[in-house]
Amino acid sequence: MPALKFVALDSETVKSLRNGGTDANGQKPERKISDGGGNPCRHCLNDMPEGDPFLVLAHRPFPGSQPYAEVGPLFIHAEDCPRYHETDGLPGYLKSREAVLLRGYSPDDRIVYGTGQTVAPKDIESVSAKLFERPEIAYIHVRSAGYNCFQFRIDRAS
Repeated sequence: MPALKFVALDSETVKSLRNGGTDANGQKPERKISDGGGNPCRHCLNDMPEGDPFLVLAHRPFPGSQPYAEVGPLFIHAEDCPRYHETDGLPGYLKSREAVLLRGYSPDDRIVYGTGQTVAPKDIESVSAKLFERPEIAYIHVRSAGYNCFQFRIDRAS
């Protein structure tokens, strides 16, 4: 199985948002308090415990606008947290999830049709490895199965 990188939201983007920067819709993030209901921070890739302040914002996980570059909500801790290390394997918060959506994208950031599938977290690595056998797939998005919200990106490690 090829080595995979699990890529969280970058620290510079998170720092800007925490310091009053605007999101993909040109709005400042909304500040909320976690109810402990399983909202993962897209920077540290951990669920936010009850009582933790967090930010809700619109995010486009693509470098530019184009027909496939959807914008959706995501959450980050309002306070500093360490960025998830890309080679640490699957994020632990996935243990409490029944399923996620995987979707492959081309080098020009378009959906590769036929790649979208709902999988159990235990199968993410094997299904991703199979998807990466297709040369037209540059990267994979992991999204929530129920709401289609962007979680993190998977890249080839090499």
